[in-house]
Amino acid sequence: MAIIYSFTLAMWVKNRIFATNFFQLFRFFMADQDKISGSSNSKAGKSKKGTEMSFLQHLEELRWHLVRASAAVVVCGVFVFLNKQFVFDNIILAPKNPDFPTNRFFGWMAQRFNSPDLAINTKPFQLINIDLSGQFTMHLNLAIIGGIIIAIPYILWEFWRFVRPALYENERKHVTSAVVYSSLLFLMGISFGYYLIVPLTTHFFGSYQVSQEVLNQINLASYISSVSTIVLGSGIVFELPIVMFFLSKIGLASSSFYKRYRKHAFIVLLCLAAIITPPDATSMLIVTGPLALLYELGILLAKIVEKKRKDTDLLEA
Repeated sequence: MAIIYSFTLAMWVKNRIFATNFFQLFRFFMADQDKISGSSNSKAGKSKKGTEMSFLQHLEELRWHLVRASAAVVVCGVFVFLNKQFVFDNIILAPKNPDFPTNRFFGWMAQRFNSPDLAINTKPFQLINIDLSGQFTMHLNLAIIGGIIIAIPYILWEFWRFVRPALYENERKHVTSAVVYSSLLFLMGISFGYYLIVPLTTHFFGSYQVSQEVLNQINLASYISSVSTIVLGSGIVFELPIVMFFLSKIGLASSSFYKRYRKHAFIVLLCLAAIITPPDATSMLIVTGPLALLYELGILLAKIVEKKRKDTDLLEA
């Protein structure tokens, strides 16, 4: 990881022209924000001593934030690695078993409405490993993914610590709230993907057959790849309101813009739901509902930003 950071730093230093133009664009943007919010607030891009930081100093600051975030991922990854039995048996492999909460709920629904088709994962399938080092590799990959998931609040905190000097005094007090809400949305997305999308996916693909003569012998690597992709993808998608909020905050979008393109956004959300769910209409619609609610939440946050901006302009006038 340190080699990657060093290589990236060297490439940025080598391309001096790009680096200079990028920093000038950054300073121009911050100066423009200063005009909007009033020049009474503290300037961005300054060190603790109040002196203007150079571009290389910004890179050095970023490097240490990345180092600390990577260290957190490593520590959490080691914790996941050492708890192999619990992580695999009770978390990763659980959604394919009949006693998983979601599978039991759909089984209850099948009995309640006398519709056997509603029951999912009634027959757990067996996973196989076809590579000599496959199980160890999957164990290692899962430890990294688990480390990222567990460390995500700290990773977001490091990100906001890096952005914090570019904020004004009245905005810095919201950094903690931003970390908390971003982490909560990410964890909600992970829970949504794990408890809903993963069981539906394992049921559909685990029980799908083109012929009775073809048996499903699912590879461990394929199963873990599908589960991790769905879970992480859901966590990232649930950050949609945060993205919409900051696009409104920096003036690149507005609530009226979001409303005008609401139909287009819903089509995109449908396509996104079709990507992260099994290819059946029921699963796609189940996932699209929460995504549409997240989009509406983003519109509400954009309205709040615009209202605060308007109140600030009235006070300054």
